[in-house]
Amino acid sequence: MEVNLKSSVPGEYVTQIIHFVGGEKRTYHNISVKSIKQGQFTKFKLKDGRTLMINDKNVLCVEVFEE
Repeated sequence: MEVNLKSSVPGEYVTQIIHFVGGEKRTYHNISVKSIKQGQFTKFKLKDGRTLMINDKNVLCVEVFEE
């Protein structure tokens, strides 16, 4: 089941810093806001055409910044 979180982040692209269980964190730039689909695996597309899938059960926190 997908949930529309109705993001309040303005703009077409964002940067996300994703904090994972175990202390690792990753930064992803140029994420298309319209492409974000949440579920057990959150999927999103980057400006360069790549698609990423993140397993939500391994995520502690997500920071979102306007590009």
